[in-house]
Amino acid sequence: METVYHVPVLLEESISGLNIQSEGVYMDLTFGGGGHSREILRRMDAKGCLLGFDQDEDALVNVPDDDRFIWVNHNFKYLHNFMRYYGHEEVDGILADLGVSSHEFDEADRGFSFRFDAELDMRMNRRKSLTAAIVLNTYEADQLIAIFRNYGEVENARRLVDFIIRAREVNPIHTSDEFYQVISPCIPRLKEKKYLAKVYQALRIEVNGELDALKEMMIQSMKVLKPGGRLVVITYHSLEDRIVKNFMKSGNVEGKVDKDLLYGHINHNFELINRKVIVSSEEELERNPRARSAKLRIAEKK
Repeated sequence: METVYHVPVLLEESISGLNIQSEGVYMDLTFGGGGHSREILRRMDAKGCLLGFDQDEDALVNVPDDDRFIWVNHNFKYLHNFMRYYGHEEVDGILADLGVSSHEFDEADRGFSFRFDAELDMRMNRRKSLTAAIVLNTYEADQLIAIFRNYGEVENARRLVDFIIRAREVNPIHTSDEFYQVISPCIPRLKEKKYLAKVYQALRIEVNGELDALKEMMIQSMKVLKPGGRLVVITYHSLEDRIVKNFMKSGNVEGKVDKDLLYGHINHNFELINRKVIVSSEEELERNPRARSAKLRIAEKK
């Protein structure tokens, strides 16, 4: 099932980065196809415990039949609450692979990909009400411009939004084909896929509140990790990577460095395990092209 649902990225590098203790307590905050979780379980003994988070209910089919595994069908921003709910005060390691699962991209009716004509949904948690179509049809122009600029780094965001606003005044935009027809004059002909990827990324981040959830997760990770516990995060675009990099280096998502007044030493709670970001090997990229943009960062709590 794993190879169909999702191919785990940087599997060996990320699991090794957790420095797994056989009796430890761990969290896989992005369970998905369960590839990372299964490898963590393989390295633990009968006393170990793994909490697997995923807000997408489709991931339930991949949950292992293992008494050491606890399935949490919620957003990882609630990690502290659920850790305490299941009777743990601290954890030995946290893993988060922030990529959208292959399953979500490849299921046409989820609306994550511009490859299919489908409803513009993009919800990872389908119990939520906000969809990409609602964003496109109800947000004010300034809101949409900010989303496309900040979350997609779309260079012609204002022109893009002008076309959206004019079109929706005539007919609401519901499907990916309708959306493509509306914005096609804005799309650079030689960079169509790259441009559409940025536009869809921006909408997906807004619909799912991804960056706010990531910031909350990073803050909570510092509270729940034991001294010596590892934080392992795989990112896929610069917005995510900047938050993770800043937090691991400075202890805050803005990257503000706090120095003690007497000696000028930097005060932070993590020690970087890899000074240089880890990326996929050529061999992995041949097997899984979606790993091309993946960046792995590992830090240990002091």
